[in-house]
Amino acid sequence: MNRIEGLSKLKNAVVTVACEAGKVLLNYYHQHAMSHQIKIDGSPVTEADKKTSFYIIEKLRVINPDIPYVCEEEEIPDYNIRRAWRRFWLIDPLDGTKEFIQKNGEFTVNIGLIEDGKPVLGVVCAPALSFLYYGDSENGSWKQLGSASPQRIYSRIWHPGDPVTVVESRSHPTPELESWMTSLNVKQRIKMGSSLKFCSVAEGQADVYARFGPTMEWDTAAGDAIYRY
Repeated sequence: MNRIEGLSKLKNAVVTVACEAGKVLLNYYHQHAMSHQIKIDGSPVTEADKKTSFYIIEKLRVINPDIPYVCEEEEIPDYNIRRAWRRFWLIDPLDGTKEFIQKNGEFTVNIGLIEDGKPVLGVVCAPALSFLYYGDSENGSWKQLGSASPQRIYSRIWHPGDPVTVVESRSHPTPELESWMTSLNVKQRIKMGSSLKFCSVAEGQADVYARFGPTMEWDTAAGDAIYRY
């Protein structure tokens, strides 16, 4: 099996894992009560984060037990171990926990594959919205809505001076963002949760995703891959 065939097969398997993990999230999402805790960094975490994390890791181990992982809800291996990894998973089992708690549907499962320091495969599943995005370095990026056929997606070319459509975080506004906006000819601002913002740029719905607050690699890896390819 050559690398292209191998990456395609891996992508198909990870898409299945992400979609099934999305069903785990929905089981919690449809509960009337949504309890959560606050982590040291101030972000919320729910039982759904933890259960989905466990599910994804177990399934990825079955797909390929030789690929290590970094996951938001799991202990991160020491850097002296990670620095030797050429290939690993980056996982956010529930991106957009605030949106999940507020029940606005804008939360995702993010699974990215990193090779030699860059994402080569990414899957973003938004189960409450029936959105699925996936992309890899050999086959491009695609969007699927519900049971419809997947459609190839492309970002759009922006030319300096053109009006800009900006997608931004629904839950993390910053003064730096507002200041930056004054330098642009802004046509539209779209507030959105989770890694759906990357996907919005990847499919040409927005020109730029503006972010001035802190973020983590597991928040960006899968969406980065979908935008790149």
